[in-house]
Amino acid sequence: MNTTIPNNGLPKFTQTTGSSGNGPAATASGPADAAASAPKAGDQLKLTDSALALQEAARTGDSSAIDAPRVERLRQALADGSYTIDANRIAERMLALEQQLGGTGKA
Repeated sequence: MNTTIPNNGLPKFTQTTGSSGNGPAATASGPADAAASAPKAGDQLKLTDSALALQEAARTGDSSAIDAPRVERLRQALADGSYTIDANRIAERMLALEQQLGGTGKA
């Protein structure tokens, strides 16, 4: 089984430059502080796709990625002792991941 995970499963975002207004607020107590914290002409900020995805996730507060009914079923199965672990399946997936990451797949 081969599973490809392009871009670590994160959405692609376009790179933006300049100030978006989401950074820390600069407080200046005097002219020297204001000059030191003022952006210089030509300064640019480029965020990685991962940083943009984290920023977007924090902004929306979307928790729909969590399957609440499944979590509850697993919680109940753990509580009543009916949850079983398939060690062979786990080992196969770990080896597949190791091969995807460029390993030999042999321990």
